[in-house]
Amino acid sequence: MSFREFRRDRLSKPIFGWAKGIMPPISDTERDAIDAGTVWWDGEIFTGTPDWDKLVAMPPASLSAEEQAFMEGPVRELCAMVDDWKLAWEDRDLPRPVWDFLREKKFFGMIIPKKYGGLGFSNTAHSEVVRTISSASVVAGVTVMVPNSLGPGELLMHFGTDEQRDHWLPRLADGREIPCFGLTSPEAGSDAAAMTDTGVVEYGEHEGERVLGIRLNFEKRYITLGPVATVMGLAFKLSDPENHLGAGEDRGITVGLLPTSTPGVSHGDRHIPLLNHFQNGPLYGKDVFIPLDWVLGGPERVGQGWKMLMTALAAGRGISLPSQSAASAGICARATGAYARVRTQFNVPIGKFEGIQEPLAEIAANAYQIDAARRLTVAALDEGHKPSVISAIMKFHATDRMRRSIEHAMDIHGGKAIIDGPKNYLGAQYRSVPIGITVEGANILTRNLMIFGQGAIRSHPYMLKELLALSDEDQKRGLEEFDRQFWHHAGHSALNALRTFVRGWTGGLIAPAPRKAALSGHWRQLSRYAAAFALLSDLALLTLGGALKRKEMLSARLGDILAEIYLGAAVLKRFEDEGRQEADRPLVDYVMVRGRQRMGVAFRGVLANLQARWAAWLVRALAFPLGVPNPEPSDSERTRAAEMLMERGSQRDRLTPDLYFGQGHQSHALKDLEHAFDLLTAIAPIEKKLRDAKVRDLDRATETGLLSADERRRLDEARAAVAKVIAVDAFPMAEVSPLADLHETREHRSEPRQAAE
Repeated sequence: MSFREFRRDRLSKPIFGWAKGIMPPISDTERDAIDAGTVWWDGEIFTGTPDWDKLVAMPPASLSAEEQAFMEGPVRELCAMVDDWKLAWEDRDLPRPVWDFLREKKFFGMIIPKKYGGLGFSNTAHSEVVRTISSASVVAGVTVMVPNSLGPGELLMHFGTDEQRDHWLPRLADGREIPCFGLTSPEAGSDAAAMTDTGVVEYGEHEGERVLGIRLNFEKRYITLGPVATVMGLAFKLSDPENHLGAGEDRGITVGLLPTSTPGVSHGDRHIPLLNHFQNGPLYGKDVFIPLDWVLGGPERVGQGWKMLMTALAAGRGISLPSQSAASAGICARATGAYARVRTQFNVPIGKFEGIQEPLAEIAANAYQIDAARRLTVAALDEGHKPSVISAIMKFHATDRMRRSIEHAMDIHGGKAIIDGPKNYLGAQYRSVPIGITVEGANILTRNLMIFGQGAIRSHPYMLKELLALSDEDQKRGLEEFDRQFWHHAGHSALNALRTFVRGWTGGLIAPAPRKAALSGHWRQLSRYAAAFALLSDLALLTLGGALKRKEMLSARLGDILAEIYLGAAVLKRFEDEGRQEADRPLVDYVMVRGRQRMGVAFRGVLANLQARWAAWLVRALAFPLGVPNPEPSDSERTRAAEMLMERGSQRDRLTPDLYFGQGHQSHALKDLEHAFDLLTAIAPIEKKLRDAKVRDLDRATETGLLSADERRRLDEARAAVAKVIAVDAFPMAEVSPLADLHETREHRSEPRQAAE
């Protein structure tokens, strides 16, 4: 007996049997989700020793000359055409000229190749367009985003037949057809397997002929563009009770592509998502008959619907919502920094108070990090990667950090952000927060089940291979493969334990860092935490097996560590790509320290709750001999990060490039704010002169010659601009209350009583 045979039969075989007992089989929907997309930097992190040199050398996201011209032309024109306040309270839809402009300039066909009449833009351009438009209008951003994300266009390019592409893509590109996708139903939200929308294979009549097709019955809701869609992608469960297709009765989730004018299809009334009046609503189908060739990809794609959707999401989730989140976070940073500078209390700009600086630093950090990760992710997509785990990280963490930024911005603005009206530039962003949190995979589900749950299987160097070996119906072949993968895994884990020990006991001082990058200390800390994460992941999988699926809080914390490593690397990569701008260094330091703090919280949570106490103590001993570090940004780091937003300079502009601040509008709240900010920062030396002289009376300062006539003019102009900015809207009672006459009558009737009193 050879050593290999001895190992397989005497060592691997008992482990194989034990593992079969604790690891549940992979379901079809899980397999489809796992198979969708590709492994990219998530795989590097799971090795415990990411190749940072490869990341640093990766070309940054960039636009072609044609894409840049589109950004400077049609995108800016569109931003100047929309007004979210009017959309919410007057128009309740994009005006017709805007819809016409979207069609004319092919905004709905950005991702469709030029040979079909589309723009053929890169993922980077798609992201930049959505980001800029969303900074002007959430409604317009969503309207442009959806046809270029998870929908018929994306699915047709990946899975459609030649005939389907030739027919539909040109019509989608020029806006003759408005698409939507029907997935969510009343019974099935996150649990798509609970879908009750059905299709039955049977013969029926289509265009006067008896053909084999599908009889559909469905009820879909929350469908963006549904009320105006002319063509819909539809997910449903297909059954073939008479076995017409020769593959049994249950055929699984299938996707059809059908005009909404098909007999039996009806549009429901509109949903109104928190006064964000993008088109959204239910769609119904009763006894809808479609021919088999309306299945997306043709009859051979029957039953592949879930895989199609997961493949599309693997890319789309990394573009649309992260781009919109980057816009919102950037608006919060730019506007809140300016407001904190122009708004004074106790004769001091409120941004000078440390209580304001703390949340303002968070806003700055979120804006920098979300956009750094967005750029890195779309650059990977442009290289051909479809990283489903990274896209899940982006979906959750971009929208969650955007939410925190908007909450902080609202706190700092106080009453200014509460009173709605044209002067409120945060209201639409605030109302849109729950939408981003909920769609394309609810954040709770994404964090607790998807990021680590899928990553541990899909991104781990050995786990998926081992699970497939355990699931092999040929026991002998499965054991052979398991023996090979298990011992490779064991060797990898032993090496990683040693790596964790060295990096942990030296505090990361001799952990690897990229050779051609600055800030090596931050890179080394990421290497230290990556090794500890890989070791902890292996031990959690070893000790919990399939039960880890049900330990959602543990899974969420492990996912948090994975995400923070990726997001931290994205920040350091951005610092390199932008030429190591020294002015940005305080913000980078702040973000990286904050990331280690959050990883520390997650590590402590896992180690405290891991049922196998020996495993927890082993990780503590190897990775954190002095305890899990709990670094925290210093007060001075917070102050420096906050001050970046309150000072004119290139670093403030680098933080918010290409966002729309009302430049094309004659009157716009953000434009007024920027104007006041510029005027006020320009007169800072004049104000200092007045403070030093302890003079507050401008007339007296002018009379005594302390102020020149030009200085007085500039002061008056700046203060008038500030007064305009801090003002809030108020509306005539007759415009906002249907009971205005009643209130007026009561007021008049009370006057005699007041007089009598």
